[in-house]
Amino acid sequence: MLRRLFQRGQQDTAMSGPLYLIIGLGNPGREYRESRHNIGFMVVDHLCEEMGITVNRLQSKSLIGTGIWQGRKLILAKPQTFMNLSGQAVAQLVRFYKTPIENLLVIHDDLDLPLGTLRMRPEGGAGGQKGLASIIQSLGTQQFSRLRIGIGRPPGRMSPADYVLQKFSKAEQEILPAISTQAGGAVQAFLVEGLQQAMNRFNGPFAE
Repeated sequence: MLRRLFQRGQQDTAMSGPLYLIIGLGNPGREYRESRHNIGFMVVDHLCEEMGITVNRLQSKSLIGTGIWQGRKLILAKPQTFMNLSGQAVAQLVRFYKTPIENLLVIHDDLDLPLGTLRMRPEGGAGGQKGLASIIQSLGTQQFSRLRIGIGRPPGRMSPADYVLQKFSKAEQEILPAISTQAGGAVQAFLVEGLQQAMNRFNGPFAE
């Protein structure tokens, strides 16, 4: 039955190996679509285009898409719980699909990194990111891979809560496609080459 859930990507010829769960964090709703907090959703959208997977089915409090890419079974997901409750959706997906924890990758924004800087890590705390904190609480572990994408610090005395819900500036929007491409490349390297190689290749500041 699980096999029937998967549709082939454009370049794939066979299904093999374990299931990978790639989750981008964000907030549902049109008003949040272009906000800094939603960069995880943006990277998932980029991966959909690259891999020929459509995220359009509601399951386990998430919009998901299933497919096969480079012989890997994939689920791309965007939790619909709002950021602070992301753990509810992630834990349900992990349990339903019996995903090995080493095959889970969470993509999220990070205030403490300059815009576009990538930091892939095998584990760690939430660092103030409430969606990540919710996932750690719901899974009962910090030992899952995550891809942090820098969005920079708020200017002046603006509160972080207001800043992450703002839209990217016009100048920032111009480089968002390139940032999504680099982040998507890191995810693809994670799938094909493994976490360590992905970290070696992609961790660092954004370079146009």
